[in-house]
Amino acid sequence: MSTSKSLIELLFEKIEEYSNTNYELIKLKLVKKAAIIAPFVISRIIIVWIFFFFTIILSTGIALFLGELMNKLYYGFFMVAAFYFVVGIVLYFFLHKWIKKPMGNSIIKQMLK
Repeated sequence: MSTSKSLIELLFEKIEEYSNTNYELIKLKLVKKAAIIAPFVISRIIIVWIFFFFTIILSTGIALFLGELMNKLYYGFFMVAAFYFVVGIVLYFFLHKWIKKPMGNSIIKQMLK
């Protein structure tokens, strides 16, 4: 009887060891994926941040230039705002096709590497 108990105990120990090893393996795979995805996302955020500030400064310059051409500075700002309004409407209608889908596919590709 004690032999069968020890065999059952041995079996449970092996099952526990297997599950712990499997858990550690999954954890390490997740860490690896996070290590691949995190720099990708951070680099994209930095690029978007730089582009954002470039756009702000360029927009201000264009608005001032257009305002001087029309002899009223605020007209230039109205024109730039109208341009961004049109761009915003276009992005609203094509957001999924141009932004969400490619970004989602890119993240999925990074995760499946």
